[in-house]
Amino acid sequence: MSEDPALGEVLDLLSDEYARDILAAASERPMSANELAEQCGMSEPTVYRRISSLQEHELVAERTKVETGGNDYKLYVATLSRFALELEDGSFESAITRRQAPDFPGQAEDDTADRFTKMWENL
Repeated sequence: MSEDPALGEVLDLLSDEYARDILAAASERPMSANELAEQCGMSEPTVYRRISSLQEHELVAERTKVETGGNDYKLYVATLSRFALELEDGSFESAITRRQAPDFPGQAEDDTADRFTKMWENL
């Protein structure tokens, strides 16, 4: 089989429709569990269970959204960008490519004004 013992776990996780829906939604923009539940048509407990599994395999990252009223909440963003499985000479090889989730809104912006705007919009 593969040299990576987690291959079976990742394949099981990616075979789950709910996990794939969460990854797809969270790849568009960071979303709260409530937003993911609404967009994906599932309950929040289901979202939290799948997010826990996705985080174990570093396929989703968690960020805290700070609110001025003190009601901070978590946002989730997909870090998976590519999964490949190859069969050659009787063995499976897998590769997972992850992208780095930004530490703060606007981090990826080159222009200082754009970076400040994105940061301000997300306060």
